[in-house]
Amino acid sequence: MPDETRTVVVIGAGFSGAMVTAHLLRREHTALLRVVLVNKSGPIARGVAYGTRQSRHVLNVPAGRMSAFPAEEDHFLRFVQAREPDTTGGTFVPRSTYGDYLASVLHEAAQRGGHATLTHVQDEARRIDLVSEDGPALVTLASGRIITADRVVLALGNYTPSNPPLADGSFYESARYIRDPWTPGVLQDVPADRPVLLIGTGLTMLDVALDLSQGGRTAPLVAVSRRGLTPLPHRDHGSPPSYGHLPPDLVAVEPTAVACLRAVRRHVRMLERAGVDWREVVASLRPVTVRLWKALPNREKARFLRHLRPYWDVHRHRVAPDLWRAYDGLRQCGDLQVRAGRLVSITDVGEDVSVAFRPRGRRVADELRVARVINCTGPEGDVRALQDPLINQVVADGLARPDALGIGLQVTDDLACITADGRRSSVLSLVGPLLKGAFWEATAVPELRVHAATAAARLHRELEASLPSLRRRREPGVVPSLRA
Repeated sequence: MPDETRTVVVIGAGFSGAMVTAHLLRREHTALLRVVLVNKSGPIARGVAYGTRQSRHVLNVPAGRMSAFPAEEDHFLRFVQAREPDTTGGTFVPRSTYGDYLASVLHEAAQRGGHATLTHVQDEARRIDLVSEDGPALVTLASGRIITADRVVLALGNYTPSNPPLADGSFYESARYIRDPWTPGVLQDVPADRPVLLIGTGLTMLDVALDLSQGGRTAPLVAVSRRGLTPLPHRDHGSPPSYGHLPPDLVAVEPTAVACLRAVRRHVRMLERAGVDWREVVASLRPVTVRLWKALPNREKARFLRHLRPYWDVHRHRVAPDLWRAYDGLRQCGDLQVRAGRLVSITDVGEDVSVAFRPRGRRVADELRVARVINCTGPEGDVRALQDPLINQVVADGLARPDALGIGLQVTDDLACITADGRRSSVLSLVGPLLKGAFWEATAVPELRVHAATAAARLHRELEASLPSLRRRREPGVVPSLRA
């Protein structure tokens, strides 16, 4: 019987947290490994993305490319076909089905037996403190309980949208403002017979607009953003993407955002004359996106974020064709109006909300009268602005530091956090969307699954190598356990 117990605490139980946990449980361990999966609400392996039970909410990537395991491309497809035999690799299946899949993957990993066990704790992690420089760590929960861990994985997902900037932000305290449209039940009381303003015109807007359009809506929805860019569809047919249309000069151009953009545009125009869809070029960027991102100086990355990111998002993160057709139908009949410009002010006026909106290219603002204002701008993207006690604490205490752009935390290539003084953390690791600063691609399953596997493999190597020293490192009386 092994006489050493090692504990890994994984904070966050969405895709990244569930998959790091599954990879750890599936590996062979010399000593007993205890994985503690901490999430503050809801079932594990769901998160915001896969917690919905509405069949209309489907994945934005076809089933054939959604395997949780990089080496088993048809793993998810086989899971779905066991339920729905007619499913093909090109089918866009409900997001709730993917949540069922992740829960199944985690359950199967936990049932493997051997020297690895899983403990699920529904609570919120508030602090991480190190007993010594190389651990162990004490993870303090909102309930007051403390978990002693040899390693901690931050698998934090997406955060509530920030309030759009206004000269007077007092409206954001109004009951007529919905900051997070994914809060359960929050859309149920939105009036169907009065106009509604949606701030943002991306993927969240599309979902919210389709939800609100159900049940006899008689008043229009008005969606606004600075550029008025809206989601683009995947192709109808289910053939896998081709990666053979990479712009030939892309990796050799000057490392600037503009040079990369021009190289892609040239190649798209050339291939269009040969009948090749632009989506093939965008797909071909995927294998080299991280390399291109890392090659850009920070000033060019910042320029990309300021000027090109909205265009990247609508071309790179597309939606299922059926969803897009439903959304386009709303626009064609006038039930959804999309406008480009800037918000000037939002004020409660009697039973209405008065919105001053300056259309793009004009100096004079229009007034809109609506019943509700819904924030559809997407997750908060500035790690320095997060109202997260845990992130704020680990940054303040120097256990981790924001990347140069403020869109995530700084990490090594194998996903160990970088401390405030530039050292590689021996305790903290990071997976999930807060890797955007390091890799840019850190929101879709094909990249997140690789990050989860990478982090788990390194943790396994480190813990196996550290076995002889574990007992010496721990303070007397401190064992890996949950204690009140």
